[in-house]
Amino acid sequence: MFKLKVMVFVLLAFLLQPVLAQNTKNATKLVYDAELSTYAYDFDVNYLAIQAQRQSLKMAYIYLKGDADKPVVTLMHGKNFNADYWTDTALFLQSKGYGVLIPDQIGFGKSSKPANFQYSFAVMALHTRSLLASLEIEESIVIGHSMGGMLASRFALMYPDVTRQLVLINPIGLENYLQYVEYKDTDFFYKNELAKTTESINAYQQKNYYDGKWSERYEELTQFMVGQLNGPDNDLIAWVNAKTYDMIFTQPVITEFKNLSVPVSLIIGTRDRTGPGRNWQHSGTDYELGRYDRLGAAAAKIISDATLFELPGLGHLPQIENFERFKMALSSALASSAQ
Repeated sequence: MFKLKVMVFVLLAFLLQPVLAQNTKNATKLVYDAELSTYAYDFDVNYLAIQAQRQSLKMAYIYLKGDADKPVVTLMHGKNFNADYWTDTALFLQSKGYGVLIPDQIGFGKSSKPANFQYSFAVMALHTRSLLASLEIEESIVIGHSMGGMLASRFALMYPDVTRQLVLINPIGLENYLQYVEYKDTDFFYKNELAKTTESINAYQQKNYYDGKWSERYEELTQFMVGQLNGPDNDLIAWVNAKTYDMIFTQPVITEFKNLSVPVSLIIGTRDRTGPGRNWQHSGTDYELGRYDRLGAAAAKIISDATLFELPGLGHLPQIENFERFKMALSSALASSAQ
C-alpha cells in the first residue's frame, strides 16, 4: 500500500511539473508600465516639471552631490537604456568628489512618454539645460554614451558656455547615416518595435553589444524593456521608441563636429560595429557602417580639441563589459581636461 501511494505521488508530481514550471514562469514574468513606476533604480529618483509642446511633462533624474570644489558630471543615456545603467560610473565619479546628474530624457526611463511630441536632440538638450538651471548648476562635464553621445554633442554645440568638457563613449552619430542608408519612416520602426520579443531583445544585445557572450548582468539591463513589452503600455512604448529612431537618422551631429569649441574626449571600444540602418543600406554601396576601430580616429581629426582613448577588444558598452579598463580611460579623460 505504501509503495502504491509513493507511486501515485511521483506520478502526480510528474504530471504537475509542467504546470508548476509554467506557474513559476508566470510568477516571475516582468511587467512594467510606460514610466517604470514599479522598476527600482539604484538611487533615489526626482522629477522636474516641464511644459513643452502644449503638454505637462515630468523629467526623471538622479542627482548625487559631490565636493564643493569639484564639477558636476551629467551622464546621458543611450537609446536602449535609462539612467539606472550608469550606477557603477556614478559611484566611481562620486568617490572622486564629482557631483553626478543623470537624467532620463523625455520618452525614456521613468520620464513622461508623450505620443504626440516632436522628439529631437535639440529639445532634449534644452530640457537638460533647464534641469541644470533648476539645480543651480552653472557648468558641467557632459558625458554621453551611444545615442546619448549624439545628445551630448548637440548639448555642447548649443550650450558651450555650460559645457566644461564633452566625453563621448562609443557614441552613435560618428557617421551621417542617411548618406549611406535608405530613409525609413516612423511607421516602419513602429512595426519593428511591435514585433520584438524577449528573445529578440536579448539576442540583439548579445550579438551586437557583447560579442556573443551573455551574463546575468547583461540580462538585467534588458529587463525594463522586457517588462514594458509585457506591460499595459506596450503600444505606446513601441510608438515612442519608433519616433525617437527618426532623430538618429535625420539629425546628424558629425557634420558639426568642426564647430565644437570645448575639450572633447572620445572613449572608444574598438570592437564595436554598431551601424544604424545597416540592413537597408543603399544598393551598390560598399561602405561599411560602424567601424569604430576607424571612426574614433576620424572624428578626433575633425574636432579642434580632441583626445582619443581606444579600448581594443571592447564593444559598444565598455563601461559594462570591463569597468576596470573603462574607468582608467575615463580618469585619464577627466584629468586631461583638468590640466
